[in-house]
Amino acid sequence: MRGLPRRIVAQFAVDRRVLALAFARMADGIGNSFLIIVIPLYVASGIVRGATFGLEEAMVIGIILSLFGFLNSSFQPLTGRLSDRFGKRKPFILIGLGGLAATNLAYVVAESYLSLIVIRGLQGVSVAFIIPASIALVNELATTEDRGGNMGVYNTFRLIGFGAGPVAAGAVVNLGPYTLPSDVAIVGIPADVSISGFDAAFYVAAVAAMIGYALVTVLITDPDATKANAGADLSIPIRDRSGKHLLDPIFTLGVASLFMAAAIALFATIQPQVNARLEQGSTWFGLQFAAFILAQVLLQTPIGRACDYYGRRPFIVGGMALLVPTTLVQGFIFGSEVMFLARLGQGIAGAMVFAPSLALAGDLAGEGESGSKLSVLTMAFGFGIAIGPLSSGALVGYGFYAPFVFGAALAALGTVLVYTQVEETLETTRSIPGRSDE
Repeated sequence: MRGLPRRIVAQFAVDRRVLALAFARMADGIGNSFLIIVIPLYVASGIVRGATFGLEEAMVIGIILSLFGFLNSSFQPLTGRLSDRFGKRKPFILIGLGGLAATNLAYVVAESYLSLIVIRGLQGVSVAFIIPASIALVNELATTEDRGGNMGVYNTFRLIGFGAGPVAAGAVVNLGPYTLPSDVAIVGIPADVSISGFDAAFYVAAVAAMIGYALVTVLITDPDATKANAGADLSIPIRDRSGKHLLDPIFTLGVASLFMAAAIALFATIQPQVNARLEQGSTWFGLQFAAFILAQVLLQTPIGRACDYYGRRPFIVGGMALLVPTTLVQGFIFGSEVMFLARLGQGIAGAMVFAPSLALAGDLAGEGESGSKLSVLTMAFGFGIAIGPLSSGALVGYGFYAPFVFGAALAALGTVLVYTQVEETLETTRSIPGRSDE
């Protein structure tokens, strides 16, 4: 590497604490995404009893799953602000992971709809402690020259965990029950006792959260600057205080993240309509759904590193612009293969927006403000993921194309907002790779 510019070498260096945090989020992501598959199966199995409050079982399942996202997103600004106020990230991450492990275990004894709702709600609050503090810690461990790459690495591992969980969850449930041999002892489980596939899945989710807890405990430390700058100005303005633009750039990025997430999530809840239109089975739908995550996993890190080199804004604007046609075309497609490519294109667009947006917001966040500022983006993304499925369910009755026209319009508006309200944060674009670093 002697002949490479120092800046290029720095791009490929990732702080070991960022890697540790990325692995911890991958572990808890596996456990948490397990439940997306397991909870509906658990409810449908007949094990869960009790009052449904006059609602259909399918509606109760929807409430259980959506409550997590709603509480998670709602509490993120509060926990992000508190982590800034106290100048600590690690304790907040540990509180969240500990809560996640405990609530995963609680499912083993949950046998009523009300208990499932309470547990899932507590999980949403627990994860709200993890996300803002984690993103803020990655931001503070990075520098302007490697912030995008670090954000990309962090998000890549998180997405790997989130994508692997549902795949493994079905197998764990279907292969049960499991009988422990007499020479194996697990806390709370006597030897030679049969464990159902559902309980095994809950134990796996809890162990995954505990692994994340152990990694953070041993390998993560708060930067000195975080505590030194605790209690900085934590307000989140809507108007641009500099007077250059109408809207604050971080607020604008939050709005764009909400629009992006909503456009991406339109696909999730209209599986019957998609399969009927394309005359395909659930396997093709699964592949199309996974195409977005695949693109994210493959591209988050290289795009993050590239935005450290060429600037944040070109990738964000380009990604939002690419989101318009890749969303719109899905409403007019009649082939499974073309739908897969469109979803892959959406994934590329998302990868171009997400890590560079976090990096740009991190550049703008002052010392001790990362938790508050970056939680705007993570909260907005969470609400977008919730709004997208609701929108598609409401609009698909007007025609198959309607949800996707709506999503493309949101993406177009987001493109205009970013283009007009957000400026580049890197002082200069980097030199072309291979040139000497003067």
